[in-house]
Amino acid sequence: MHTFLRFLYEFLSQFFLGLKLMVLGIFNGFKAIFNIPEYVRIVTDYKNDFTLPEWFLVALAILITLALLSLIVFAVYFLIRKYIRIRKSLVEQESLLEEVSQLNGEVAKLVKEKEVILAMQVSKLGIKPEEAGLEEATIDDTVDPNTEIRFPKLIDVDEKFKDYKVANYGNSFELPEFVELFRNFAASQLRLYYTTDMIRLFISALASTKLVILQGISGTGKTSLAYAWGKFLKHDSCIASVQPSWRDRTELFGYFNEFTKRFNETEVLKEMYVAGYTDDIYTVILDEMNISRVEYYFAEMLSILEMPDKNEWIVEIVPSAWKNDPVHLHEGKLKIPANMWYIGTINNDDSTFMVTDKVYDRAMPIDINDKGQVFEPIDTPAQDINYSYLDKKFQEAIQNNPIKEENLKKIEDMDDYVIKHFRIAFGNRIVAHMKKFVPVFVACGGDEIRGIDYFIARKILRKFEQLNIAYIRDEIDDFVKFLNDTFGENKMAECIEYLLRLKKMA
Repeated sequence: MHTFLRFLYEFLSQFFLGLKLMVLGIFNGFKAIFNIPEYVRIVTDYKNDFTLPEWFLVALAILITLALLSLIVFAVYFLIRKYIRIRKSLVEQESLLEEVSQLNGEVAKLVKEKEVILAMQVSKLGIKPEEAGLEEATIDDTVDPNTEIRFPKLIDVDEKFKDYKVANYGNSFELPEFVELFRNFAASQLRLYYTTDMIRLFISALASTKLVILQGISGTGKTSLAYAWGKFLKHDSCIASVQPSWRDRTELFGYFNEFTKRFNETEVLKEMYVAGYTDDIYTVILDEMNISRVEYYFAEMLSILEMPDKNEWIVEIVPSAWKNDPVHLHEGKLKIPANMWYIGTINNDDSTFMVTDKVYDRAMPIDINDKGQVFEPIDTPAQDINYSYLDKKFQEAIQNNPIKEENLKKIEDMDDYVIKHFRIAFGNRIVAHMKKFVPVFVACGGDEIRGIDYFIARKILRKFEQLNIAYIRDEIDDFVKFLNDTFGENKMAECIEYLLRLKKMA
């Protein structure tokens, strides 16, 4: 043991000797750097031997040395100051976190006190909660799941549709006729005027995705178009006015209130439930959808609607089933109806959030920047239209009007060009989306290149906004030339217009 202790002493002595020499070395180094008397002694030793030009060089050497000494002092000063600031910031952050934690605890305590007070009020008065004027009055904690109704609105829908039979409206229209029906209805009944091309784009967007985004300057009729669509189909669109406070999916579906033991049902949830009973077409308008981050409240729906099998479009509303739950709520889960579309309107200003790629890649944006010209419409009433028939026409259009192979090759060449020059690529999801949008646009009476042009401008070139525009400015003219050479002179008008607008912004 004695031998080990001597070994340990010598072993650790070597370590601490090195540490000591390091500290002394740094200390002695600074001491030598700032040893002013030594500098004076050296100058004194040589002063009698200096010539006049050498005295000039000596003065220069002294000035440089003083500058270096000042720089070292300032560097040490700023390092110490920065450390103090960082330390102060960390202390303040920890203090704020502690304060937030305390406030959360106080909020939870106040909520609990509120529940107790409400319970005492209802118990003391001996009346029903709604008679007491309490929207969230308590009920007995021993609620029986076998007798209690927690979805009153949906139960009312079940009662209303108890004897309902799906109607067959005997539709026989083709898509070009459908375009004109909607356009003439909007003009004759609502005094809303849209171009035929705009209606083609809108219907093609509906055929390619369940989420359509209407964007553009204020006052051009974004919300009006979605509103007119609901009126045209004899089912008023369900308007969900997005609020800045929307943070999760409960804003769309509602939530189970543990206090009242009832589910707070939203109008969107009720509209979904009604749609599940019928073969009609329903619409939800997400008005000003980017006033909150879309991913906060619509992320789950984006994932569900992307599934190819519509039987998998299922969302969990509550984690367990009660005996008196609505008929179409199976084990707390609801099937998202395929006959419902979600149309979002967005404004790009300082009060809104940027819509991310995750949303844009799964949606179809339509720009509405021009007011439609007034025309004399044919008086057209609202229509009874089966979703199954419209979906059938969409599928027929996709099968009968596939994008030509030569145009697919041009799109592939353009993809290679964009990757090479701009480091941007579009995936299989966007190509599959295009193969739905463009054929339906053609079936509605549009031109194939026009459909490709619009789709690429809105879905692919939009990604250029993420780049440093000044950096790619010189590449834009060559890209415009490539588009003209590949697709034909000015055939890609939407893309070229968009690129030239980007160039002006640089």
